Amino acid sequence: MDNSGEKRALGGLKAPSEPPNAPLTGLKGPSSAPNVKGDSPAGGAKAGSGPILALNAGSSTLKGALYRIGTEPQLELSIKVDRVGDSKNHIAISDQNGNLKFESEQPLSADGPPLAPIFEWLAANGYVSRLAAVGHRVVHGGMQFQKPQRISPDILQELEKLKPLDPDHLPAALAGIRFIAAKFADVPQVACFDTSFHHTIPRIASRYAIERCYYDEGIRRYGFHGLSYEYILQELREMEGDGADGRVIAAHLGSGASMAALHDGRSVDTSMGFTPLEGLVMSTRSGDIDPGALLYLIEQEKMPPRELDRNLNKESGLLGVSESSGDMRTLLEKAGRDPRAAEAVDLFCYRAKKYVGAYTAALGGLDILVFTAGIGERAPAIRQRICEGLEFLGIELDPKRNEENAAVISTPQSRIKVRVIPTNEELMIVRHVRHVLDRVGAAC
Repeated sequence: MDNSGEKRALGGLKAPSEPPNAPLTGLKGPSSAPNVKGDSPAGGAKAGSGPILALNAGSSTLKGALYRIGTEPQLELSIKVDRVGDSKNHIAISDQNGNLKFESEQPLSADGPPLAPIFEWLAANGYVSRLAAVGHRVVHGGMQFQKPQRISPDILQELEKLKPLDPDHLPAALAGIRFIAAKFADVPQVACFDTSFHHTIPRIASRYAIERCYYDEGIRRYGFHGLSYEYILQELREMEGDGADGRVIAAHLGSGASMAALHDGRSVDTSMGFTPLEGLVMSTRSGDIDPGALLYLIEQEKMPPRELDRNLNKESGLLGVSESSGDMRTLLEKAGRDPRAAEAVDLFCYRAKKYVGAYTAALGGLDILVFTAGIGERAPAIRQRICEGLEFLGIELDPKRNEENAAVISTPQSRIKVRVIPTNEELMIVRHVRHVLDRVGAAC
């Protein structure tokens, strides 16, 4: 194809020569955010002077955590917003011991999870006035954001351009950033990008075999769940020392699922690509699919792109195959009497097993296999089925330890150590926020 003279416009994909410069003044937001009573945060708070709030927002769900900052951050509060049916959100705030402190039901909003009632409660109980900073999980950072950034109007403008790449997460994250900027303009906010961790992937592993010009414009494999993998790697280094720098495969198996090949403490390949849709079978996402099948649906079945997007992201995966549920717990319970549920579980495990084999080849061997996230941490049957048949690689599970969700679930004789490590993306966000604010303080 002759592209001479053609100018491609792919939004915020193309990397600028330098990242946008973030001023050190507070981000000023719009004046139209909902009113929050008692919103009088301490101005100009620095790392160490108050707690840091981490927010991990989806389209209608949210996980959050408030950490007290000391030598090592200590959890004070956990925040969870879940969708209830088609019209409501359920908010729950608990203390560090799991004791429920606040709960409420709120109507679903197109703007994302309901932050106003959360901040009303935080303000009424004295947390907002001493808030040092807020960190946000931002799923897609494109080519330009390769490390956490203090959020400024310029950076917020750049992030707006990336929304088409992540319509499930990014709009809600940006709505949260704007809400906080409007109500608490002096509270620093930091964006922590899921894609940043994977910028170490070799060029050959980040390419698609399409025209070179598209790669140069940003059509490439980015990878996601980076905050989770970064946390797992830090935990693994505490447990294994230099062993964490060996050949490691980490499997983040939750409603969103991915796998990463790690070597020398760096990401060298990962299953998600240009968007979080590529790779493993997920709760409602298809994972890998022949693009020709999508062209067929568009051209022959006349499926509109928006409908295809919804189908691949919201109606496929475990839900699409089982025709009943995207929840692995439900499918495991039904598998004995429902062949469609059984097939969905089989496909999930088969695809994951293939990736373990592929990444073992890419790494030239394997030293440690790590399971993490909801399914990876708490579904021994899934771990067993993924590892079954991989004995030739040197993987040998201990059935009892696997059933107990033990920290190490391989036998002492296994050539490859198999671990279960709970992830904590919110704590990873807090660590990044603290580092960014300390760096800003040193520069001042």
